[in-house]
Amino acid sequence: MTHEIVQLMQRLKLTGMQASFQGLIQSKNTSSLGNDEFINLLLQAEWEERENKKISRRLQSARFRYRASMEEIDYITPRGLDKTYLMRFADASFVKKGENIMITGATGVGKSYIATALGHQACLFGYRTAYYGTQKLFAMLKMSKADESYIKEIKQLEKQDLLIIDDFGMQPLDQNMRMMLMEIIEDRHQEKSTIIASQIPVGKWHEIIGESTIADAILDRLVHTAHRIELKGDSLRKKKN
Repeated sequence: MTHEIVQLMQRLKLTGMQASFQGLIQSKNTSSLGNDEFINLLLQAEWEERENKKISRRLQSARFRYRASMEEIDYITPRGLDKTYLMRFADASFVKKGENIMITGATGVGKSYIATALGHQACLFGYRTAYYGTQKLFAMLKMSKADESYIKEIKQLEKQDLLIIDDFGMQPLDQNMRMMLMEIIEDRHQEKSTIIASQIPVGKWHEIIGESTIADAILDRLVHTAHRIELKGDSLRKKKN
């Protein structure tokens, strides 16, 4: 009967339940469990297995540049990072509220790591997340215009509960980039969350975007009510070396 049960679980693709069932049988602890307890353990194992698979898919789909976690963020090195303030975002409630976060600071000070850690948290809490370097994002959108998949890509960005745009402002935006950014921000305004990490202080973003009217519109929707994390100090990479 045990063999038949395992085979049936395999056919139904109940991998979590199967592993738990086989573990319990091998441990010979089933006799001490009531029927309700036994079934609860199997169902709990299956639920956890499915949730872990969902998280793995979300993390893979996000395409983070590297792994990062809130637990491993450096709060010891002086760089103006307030742990209490940052941990306010650890439950990903800012994503649920459609709030934005702007992270600025010199190169190597940890902007991308913090942005990625927040994105990782969003994935853990069930939110669809996408990570892009600014240049790769615009390059992808320009290519999509060439093969007529632009609308599809824009809609895909709009669906993301959290969009992370890293290395913003490395070079001034041209007219096409401005209009693309405007479309992205307009679609997400007050509905979905955006994190932008940049070496350029927020006060200089108007100049980076260019064309005053469009810059005003983008910044009004993106920055004015956003949470800000302004990092200071020297590169952490230099200190490690």
